Amino acid sequence: MSEMSDIHLLIVDDDERIRGLLQKFLVRNGFWVTAARDAAHARRLLEGLDFDLIVLDVMMPGEDGLSLTRDLRSRMDTPILLLTARGETSDRITGLEAGADDYLAKPFEPKELLLRINAILRRTPPAVAAKVPRLLHLGPVRYDVDRGEMWRGDDLIRLTATEAALMRIFAARAGQPVSRTQLVDDLGRGAGRDTAAQAQERAVDVQITRLRRKFEADPKQPRYLQTVRGAGYMLAPE
Repeated sequence: MSEMSDIHLLIVDDDERIRGLLQKFLVRNGFWVTAARDAAHARRLLEGLDFDLIVLDVMMPGEDGLSLTRDLRSRMDTPILLLTARGETSDRITGLEAGADDYLAKPFEPKELLLRINAILRRTPPAVAAKVPRLLHLGPVRYDVDRGEMWRGDDLIRLTATEAALMRIFAARAGQPVSRTQLVDDLGRGAGRDTAAQAQERAVDVQITRLRRKFEADPKQPRYLQTVRGAGYMLAPE
């Protein structure tokens, strides 16, 4: 596997409180984390992003975790760890037969979840084939997630170091709001000392305005890098 800071997890759980707690805990332990509220949301994220592991709740409204696991396993090898309030042996067997790599019954200690995630990642063989480029489409502009490059047709759009860092943060959490405070923290962790020193909330607002000019048709009425009132900013690719 790659370095821990490059490992991208997808958390799928309909319980907003649990989803938020897991995301914060795993981020503190060095992972990139994207969260989905249900199977349909997870499917949209999986269309544009690759993940190293999926943590998936079994019992969700609409399509449940077992159905989603069966479908994903038929077309991808991404490891899946199932979470469920039902811990009987028969339920665990059903989950494993659906294609899950592991099964953890609720309630559980966060440390146990972390240990199980790390155990799965250790036994997951590294990819030997080149990955298909992961592209996010922002109108006529496309963003290559792996390369951190933004293109308009055949023209490369130049991004500053801070703009590139912001795009990496937003791409890892596409479809969900990121607070200004979290952006400041992530810029400070992922960028150099000079950038970290400037990473104040108002400075972030200025950088967001500049970034929007790179791909929004009307930066004053953004379509793809949206302001979410009371929550921060959200990248909403097509």
